[in-house]
Amino acid sequence: MRLARLAAACVAAGLLAVAGCGGGDGDPGAAPSTPPTPTTSAPPSPSPTPTPEPRTFTLVATGDVLLHERLWAQAQRDAGPGEEMDFAPQLAAIAPVVAGAGLAICHLEVPLAPAGGPYEGYPLFSGPPQVATALAETGYDACTTASNHTFDQGADGVDRTLDTLDAAGLAHAGSARTPEESQRITHVEVAVADGEPVDVALLSYTFGFNGIPAPGGETWRGHLIDPARILADAATARAEGADVVVAALHWGDEYVHEPNALQSELAPQLIASPDIDLLLGHHAHVVQPMQNIGGEWVVYGMGNLMANHAEPEGPKAEGLLTRFTFTEDVASGAFAVTKAEFLPLYQTYQPPVEVLDVPAALAGGDTGTATPARLRQARDRTTEIVLSRGGAASGLVPLESP
Repeated sequence: MRLARLAAACVAAGLLAVAGCGGGDGDPGAAPSTPPTPTTSAPPSPSPTPTPEPRTFTLVATGDVLLHERLWAQAQRDAGPGEEMDFAPQLAAIAPVVAGAGLAICHLEVPLAPAGGPYEGYPLFSGPPQVATALAETGYDACTTASNHTFDQGADGVDRTLDTLDAAGLAHAGSARTPEESQRITHVEVAVADGEPVDVALLSYTFGFNGIPAPGGETWRGHLIDPARILADAATARAEGADVVVAALHWGDEYVHEPNALQSELAPQLIASPDIDLLLGHHAHVVQPMQNIGGEWVVYGMGNLMANHAEPEGPKAEGLLTRFTFTEDVASGAFAVTKAEFLPLYQTYQPPVEVLDVPAALAGGDTGTATPARLRQARDRTTEIVLSRGGAASGLVPLESP
């Protein structure tokens, strides 16, 4: 092939009589010399396809936001010029952990009032709307809203609460302004270092509404715990592309650390679904256990995040922050929890009212208006309860604050 190409080139150039073209040794009539044996080089080996890095993110969740008067009185003291209230300073101690998560979820138990009030505490709550701004500033991305207080302020309270969360940039699930919204699954995109964002679906349900009827008979305004619906919603979320499905349940007996019959029966049933990856519990106002069931986590109850009950020194002042690291299996695309952590919290009662990261406060010596002895009690009691269902054997560890 090399010689044929060379001869063709010589003919084209009129150079057959020139040495190196036509016959050998410069003789145009001589037979061509024996061509060299052609060499064949092997094609380059294809570069191996690099194995993609698994996507991973952290999810933080906390307990009830239950707005009592002492909390908004502190928010008034903390407000700057021209502001009515600022709740963010009350959450400043946990902001590094919350803001550092890929996705942070709060539980807003109460409906929100119009700006300027009137504000109400127990039994029919109507909380200051400025709390939504503070939650967003702290680093929360979404709030669940199905609770026994969802209907405290009627349809207007539901609408106003969701409008306020929208304005603050917080996603929400558990209550609805329209029938269409009540059927819509909440999806939150979580940015990751490498790859496409992770789609997390958030579901929220409550055991009841304290006997308050649905406003105008519109039962769709709040989501009740119904196992068939929860499983169906989770399946819909997965079909819509959710990589991770989180279900939040407002359940349990108030002020009781042990899960009740409903929790004990329903948790294994729901977490066994291939469409549910994590269960988060609220309502008891005290910390309840965390349990690994079939390789997936159930948080029965996280106590309070923000609340000021009349008994300031009891377990109601103690709360729980949970953090889960989700990691993708590259082969299947499925996500699973690869690390589970917990952090004891404490809500102070005497001003300045604030939520403390208990281990950090003890380590740094800045315990606010709480005594070190009280914080050690909160740490030890929370740890004992959280681990009481074998969580340590499944890898549950205390969270190390940044």
